[in-house]
Amino acid sequence: MTTVFTNGAVFTGSAHAPVSEAMAIRDGRVLSVGSREAVRSTVDDSAAEVDVNGALIAPGFVEAHTHMVMLGQTLDKVQLRDCRSLEEIQERLRLRREEQPDAAFILGAGWMFEAIPGGRPTASMIDAVIADIPVLLDSNDVHSAWVNTVAMNAMGIGAETPNPPGGQIVRDTVGDATGLLLESAAIEYAWSYLEAIATDDDRDRFLDSAFRVYLENGVTAATDMAIGEAEAAAFRRRLDRDGHLPFPVAGYWLLRPTGDSARDLESVARAAEMRDQFAAGPGSDWFRIVGVKFILDGVIDACTAAMREPYVDGSQAEPIWSFESAAPVATAADARELELAMHAIGDHASEIALRLVEECGRINGPRPRATRIEHLESVTDSTIARMAALGVTASIQPVHCDPAIMANWMGVLGDERGETGFPWRLMRESGVRMALGTDAPTAPHITSHNLFIALTTRSALAPGDESYHPERAFSPGQALEALTLGAASAGRFEDGIGRIVPGGRANFTVIDVNPFSDDYQKLLDAHTLSTFVDGEPVFANEDAVSE
Repeated sequence: MTTVFTNGAVFTGSAHAPVSEAMAIRDGRVLSVGSREAVRSTVDDSAAEVDVNGALIAPGFVEAHTHMVMLGQTLDKVQLRDCRSLEEIQERLRLRREEQPDAAFILGAGWMFEAIPGGRPTASMIDAVIADIPVLLDSNDVHSAWVNTVAMNAMGIGAETPNPPGGQIVRDTVGDATGLLLESAAIEYAWSYLEAIATDDDRDRFLDSAFRVYLENGVTAATDMAIGEAEAAAFRRRLDRDGHLPFPVAGYWLLRPTGDSARDLESVARAAEMRDQFAAGPGSDWFRIVGVKFILDGVIDACTAAMREPYVDGSQAEPIWSFESAAPVATAADARELELAMHAIGDHASEIALRLVEECGRINGPRPRATRIEHLESVTDSTIARMAALGVTASIQPVHCDPAIMANWMGVLGDERGETGFPWRLMRESGVRMALGTDAPTAPHITSHNLFIALTTRSALAPGDESYHPERAFSPGQALEALTLGAASAGRFEDGIGRIVPGGRANFTVIDVNPFSDDYQKLLDAHTLSTFVDGEPVFANEDAVSE
C-alpha cells in the first residue's frame, strides 16, 4: 500500500536541506519527498493521503546513548530526581514501603548530591525509614549508589572489602563503609547485586518497557552503551521470540577495568565473539554489537571526573582507565574492528581518549573508524580541535546540563571551568561531528525535552528563564540533524536510518510541535502523534492523524 503524508514540515535529516511539505511511503520504504504536487506525481490515484495538519515529520529519532534494560528497570523505581531535601527522599521511600509491604527490596533512582546534607549520603539516613530489607538508590548520573545497611550486608561489603580498580567504597574515619559507592564500586557491587536478584523475566519486562517508552517518544533506533552478558541474552530472547526488535539497536560491550591486563583482553575477545554470534544469527539487522565502551572517568558532581586541575575542595580524581592500562585493550579492540566509545567527562579524560585514538592509528594503521567520545562536559579548546582533525564524534546529552541540576556541577569546579562547560558552539564551529542522546536512565529519556534544552539551554525540569550560556544553543536544523542523521552515523546505522530519503527504510515520527515555526516552549508539552518502523505504525495516539 502507498501512503502520502501531506501538509507537514518534513525534515529529512540534514540541517542544510530544505524542509519539505510531503512524503510518500510504500512497502516499508520511502518512495518520495518534496512538495505535495511532486510527491503525488510519483504515486497513482489509489494512494491513501494523510493530512498531518502542520505537524513535524522527521526521521525516527536515534537515541545516541542509552542503557535500555537499566532504563526499563528504572521506570519501576522510586523517582527521586525532583527531591530537594533528605526529608523528601525519606518520605518517598517510606511511602513505597507502605505501598509494597511484601517487597523483598526497594530500588530508587535520580537522587541529587545537593539534596543530601554535606553532599555525602549514608546508610543510616535510609535505615531511619527502611532498615529491614535492602534499599539501593542510583544517583542522578548513575555513577554512585547509595545503599542501606541491609543492602551492604547482602552485597558482602565489610571492613575488609577492597575498592575495585577505579572505584571507591566510601568509609568513615574508623574505616566502616558509609553506604556510598562511587564509580566502579557501584558497578561491581550494586550493579552486580541487582543483576543477581533480577530474573530473565524481569529483564525481558525491563527491555519491553524501554522499547515502549522510546516508541512513544518517536525513537526508531538506539545505541545501547552498556551491553554485558545479561543484556545480550535479553536481546537474544526477544529476537528468538519475535524474529525482530521493535526497532534496530546497536550495542557497545562494556569493558570493566580489572587491574589484570590479561583479563581485560579476554573481555575484548568476548566482545568480538558476541559480535560475530549476533552477526551470524537471525535478526542481525535488528541487533548488532559494533564496539566496546570504556568508562575513562567519573562525573563532576561527585568530583570523580578526571580533571587537569583540582576541584574546589582540593581533590583531583585519577582516571578509571589510565592511558597505560587502556592502550593495549583499545588497540586490541581496534585490531578486531570493534569501534571505540569512551566516556570522558573531565578535560583530562578526553585528552586520554584522543591519545587512545591516535595510538590505535599508530599500531593498527589507517582504516575507516566511527570513534566517539561520550559526554565531554569539561573539555579544552585544543581537545575540540584535535577531535575535529581526527574525525571523532562528540556524543553529548543536553539533558545533562539542565540548569535545574547545574548548581552542584558548577560549585564543585569553583572557577571559570564552571562557566565553560558543555561547549557545543565551539564544537560546531570547529567542525566536530555531533550526536545527541539522553544517556537514559541517568537523565530523562523524553526526546522533546532533550530537544528543548538543545534549542534554548533552559530547563525542562524547572521551566523558567534561567539558562546555562544561551550562546551554546543549536538551531532547529542543527539539533534535529544531531538527533537523527548524526546519531545514526555515530552508531553505524545504515539503510536510510536517521534520514528520510527515497529508497531508505520508512522509519519516521510525526510530532505535534514544529520547532521551525512554533515557540520552543511548546516542546515541553509536545506529543508524538505517531511512530513508524518500516512503514508500519508502531505507536499512535488516538488523535494522531486524520485522513
